[in-house]
Amino acid sequence: MSVSTAAVDQSICAPLPVLGADVTVPLVTGGDVTYAALDYAASAPALQRVWDDVAAYAPYYGSVHRGAGYLSQLSTDLFENSRRTVAEFLGCRAEDQVVFTRSTTDSLNLLAAALPAGCEVFVFETEHHASLLPWRDARVTYLDAPRTPGQAVATLERALAGREPDGPALVCVTGASNVTGELWPVKELAAAAHAHGARIVLDAAQLAPHHPVDIAELDVDWVAFSGHKLYAPFGSGVLAGRADWLVDAEPYLAGGGASRKVARRTDGGVDVEWHTTPARHEAGSPNVIGVYSIAAACKALTEAGFDRLVAREQQLVTRVREGLADVPQVKVLSLFGDDAPRVGVISFVVEGWNSSHFAAALSAEYGIGVRDGLFCAHPLVRTLLGSEPQEPGECGAPEAAPGERSLNAIRVSFGAGTPDEHIERFLGAVRELVSKGARWSYRTEEGRCVPDRGAAQV
Repeated sequence: MSVSTAAVDQSICAPLPVLGADVTVPLVTGGDVTYAALDYAASAPALQRVWDDVAAYAPYYGSVHRGAGYLSQLSTDLFENSRRTVAEFLGCRAEDQVVFTRSTTDSLNLLAAALPAGCEVFVFETEHHASLLPWRDARVTYLDAPRTPGQAVATLERALAGREPDGPALVCVTGASNVTGELWPVKELAAAAHAHGARIVLDAAQLAPHHPVDIAELDVDWVAFSGHKLYAPFGSGVLAGRADWLVDAEPYLAGGGASRKVARRTDGGVDVEWHTTPARHEAGSPNVIGVYSIAAACKALTEAGFDRLVAREQQLVTRVREGLADVPQVKVLSLFGDDAPRVGVISFVVEGWNSSHFAAALSAEYGIGVRDGLFCAHPLVRTLLGSEPQEPGECGAPEAAPGERSLNAIRVSFGAGTPDEHIERFLGAVRELVSKGARWSYRTEEGRCVPDRGAAQV
């Protein structure tokens, strides 16, 4: 997998319109400013196109798979057409199933519940908690963080070579790190898994919004991702891939929609015949708005042209990395090194700064939204920081004295809706904070780091 860095004509590849682009926020220093949303890795803003599509459908909302009325039939068609749209977006094979869920976390927990008895799971410690933690009922081998893509493949091959040869096995791996943005060698890891009789699931939560994902080309068995990172509203996700384990497993949720036929037995019990289609794991009234919003986002990204979107994003990645490199006190976190291909997700620490204070100052004094902490990837961030687990202190971490390393990090992330001006404002704010310091002091309030309005300006 590689990322194109070809030149792009900015006149035909402007930022995609997103909701909230004109929202203003107050500054603690007075006045207000247009909000710079640079936390796409947590939740990307919804595309205006997605919102418009959903608004156009909303008056025609009806029950899905449950009614003979016109609106019910229309909604059912829209729901199933959305399934086909997502399958096309992911390059699914003819026999693959697309199951709609609530999120990447929900998708991977669904797959965990469908694992065959005795299944072994292999997962790198570098995973987001959504793909690190769902495998509680399986035999799990956690693999150390590799320092090169080649080392990742070699580490997996060694681990798989030592497993029981005839039992089921699953490898879970991210496509792009939610901490460093680095792309993982998914195709090579899939080949290694299959060579040893294992299957592989790709956590594409951070990959799908930034880069084409093709199940058949990558030769992975399943893909999971979330709508809220793909420029769609909250509450929808996807698990797509092979059907057999899903069909053989008990339904993830038991209830209407998952059942094909239910009958009372003469002994007073109940016999149930479950669906073998994706409906088997979609019990209850489905989130048709969320499903349609994912399909709308898939269409919008495809029509915009991933080649152009990727090329423009790489320009932003280069600009941010070069701008941060000009500030000696800033250290960018990386597993695979500076030359590794990556998406628009960059984490860093600032010498002498508590990362939570730095992020709070970016917000309060410059109207810039970033993320601070351990990013639901605690083992990875601690490995990158070279730190041991710590009890949270003020503003989420103990104070870092001048010259000491931070115990958490700052993450800036961006994508198809990010204007150049937000990147430049961010880099200017970083330079100014490092050279002059924050203009306000900060304190903890209900678990958040906020300006201490009772204190004098710094």
